[in-house]
Amino acid sequence: YITGAGDEVPASLSQLGYEVVEIKAEEIEAALLKNFDVVVTGIRAYNIHEVLALKQPILLEYVRNGGNMIVQYNTTQQLKVKDNLAPYALQLSNDRVTDENAEVRFLDPDQAILNYPNKIIKADFEGWVQERGLYFPKTWAPEFVPVLSMNDKGESAKDGSLLTAKYGKGTYIYTGLSFFRELPAGVPGAYKLFVNM
Repeated sequence: YITGAGDEVPASLSQLGYEVVEIKAEEIEAALLKNFDVVVTGIRAYNIHEVLALKQPILLEYVRNGGNMIVQYNTTQQLKVKDNLAPYALQLSNDRVTDENAEVRFLDPDQAILNYPNKIIKADFEGWVQERGLYFPKTWAPEFVPVLSMNDKGESAKDGSLLTAKYGKGTYIYTGLSFFRELPAGVPGAYKLFVNM
């Protein structure tokens, strides 16, 4: 877990029984990353760590070699990594869904991320707190697969809350869903989806 602006996601994942190792952005090296099944970036990590501009190629190479990387939300302001935030083109926006009860639609219910190891159903989006998510990507390369669609009342559908892409032997996931709020709040469906990621 590459620490970001501070959140309780590592502690929440530890409660599930995962061995979570928190590392600083400065510590990122290929030899270190080889020890991990998954690399998760904390919220706004790409907004606060200048060094990620230098470390991003190492992270993407980790994915290409078979790693799984989960990038949590970043704001559009003061983004330290712009050209290669993801292995393919990805443009962040200010899109968000502030209604925590907004309908969530599955764009392709057969996607693995919605079925393994947990079957994700509509009820898993009940009981969310404060919001659905924020700073969703607005445009992305065709290599990305959007998973969910949602929107606040009267607004257009936002399909960028959870994007997955195969890259080499690995998987890159970008999500603006507010796991940093839902996991500490004990929302079961958020835990199920994060485990699937």
